Amino acid sequence: MDTSNRALITEIDGIRSSTPPGLLSNEEKDRLIERAFVGLYRWYVSRSQATRNWNPNTTIDWKNLRTDHSEKLNTILEGFFAVEQYVPDYVLTLLKVVRKSYGRSHFHIRWGSEEEKHSDLWENALLFSQFRTPEWIENYKESLRSNQWELPWDSPLHMIMYTVIQERATQVNYLNAGLIAQGKSGDPDFQNDIDPVLAHASQLIAIDEAAHYNFFMEGARLYLYYYPAQALEAMQDVIQFFAMPAGSLIPDYDKFAEVVAAASVYGPREHLRDVVDVALKNLNIEGRKKLRKGIEKYRQVPDMGGNLRDTAIFDLLDYDGVEKKVEKLFGRIEKYEQQVGFDKIFPTVFVPSGY
Repeated sequence: MDTSNRALITEIDGIRSSTPPGLLSNEEKDRLIERAFVGLYRWYVSRSQATRNWNPNTTIDWKNLRTDHSEKLNTILEGFFAVEQYVPDYVLTLLKVVRKSYGRSHFHIRWGSEEEKHSDLWENALLFSQFRTPEWIENYKESLRSNQWELPWDSPLHMIMYTVIQERATQVNYLNAGLIAQGKSGDPDFQNDIDPVLAHASQLIAIDEAAHYNFFMEGARLYLYYYPAQALEAMQDVIQFFAMPAGSLIPDYDKFAEVVAAASVYGPREHLRDVVDVALKNLNIEGRKKLRKGIEKYRQVPDMGGNLRDTAIFDLLDYDGVEKKVEKLFGRIEKYEQQVGFDKIFPTVFVPSGY
């Protein structure tokens, strides 16, 4: 090969895009994800204000909450109260990680305001149950807040996957606690714990958690669609190392965990069957075992043009199913923007990933 041809090839290689033909650049994918988060956040706020604008003090008939719950149910209420005492940490720590994203950071502030209501709700439940004195509750609150919760990951991608699992787990906890209050537990230890007030409180808070779960689920799908390999790896990390927040900080947390597990409120079985498996199905991921084995096989190999291609990803992910749900999300955002008028100024438009 003569010098002129070698120089020409070197020049062509220098200007060749590192992105395979048809695929979006990382900058474009990041822009589309951010636009979707902003649109989803706006839609979420409108819906939450219209349908879930309850007050933790006045919406619930606390004066008629029973004061003779079983010791086990009181232990559950006390545990819920303790976990929700770390709301400032949940908000502050993750806000630092996602602050550059307008959509995610502003939603996180909104999420924090709704979680603040959950903290108030469980404090009221503990207070009006009269299981503990007001002085004991104040001292316990101070003790809990003397420690600070830290993020399990400092990656925005890992944390969107973590919050998918965590919000679903919290929803399951509150739904199953509500079953106890409705007399539907099936556990004889709770047969005398029917309490319509507590059932109402559990229902309100579980609906909130479902809304949070759905928001994070939509966000996780965006990453799965535009960054499938990285998103699958992050989800596998979260599943492998997941722990409910603040468990290491709360005194006697093991006792609380033992009670909720024995009562089928939340334990290893519920975590896998009702949380992880449900989340993976909603994300169109082909199950825990397939995900783990697929991640082990996953690697990048060069194609004929020298571009790196992902392998094994689509064996563990129904990518067409993810695409349909992402398109549906962009369609929902489009309808909302038409109502407001955003579509005339700065519309959010779906762009296929090119995979």
